[in-house]
Amino acid sequence: MGSFSIWHWLVVLVIVLLVFGTKRLTSGAKDLGSAVKEFKKGMRDEDKPAAQLGDQSRDAQKSGDKQAEHDRDAR
Repeated sequence: MGSFSIWHWLVVLVIVLLVFGTKRLTSGAKDLGSAVKEFKKGMRDEDKPAAQLGDQSRDAQKSGDKQAEHDRDAR
């Protein structure tokens, strides 16, 4: 009961093709490929908002510092 031979895998492939058909298998593979592509894009875009958020918080901190200096000078 070791590994299956190439003939076992060919029989399984033929049965899968007969059950599902080539059209359904190709559309399923296409859907899977687009899902992986969207996942990778989402993972790549995940880093960008954090960097942008960091830049915005620095800008807010700078404007807050300027406001504090202005308030201090006005007294």
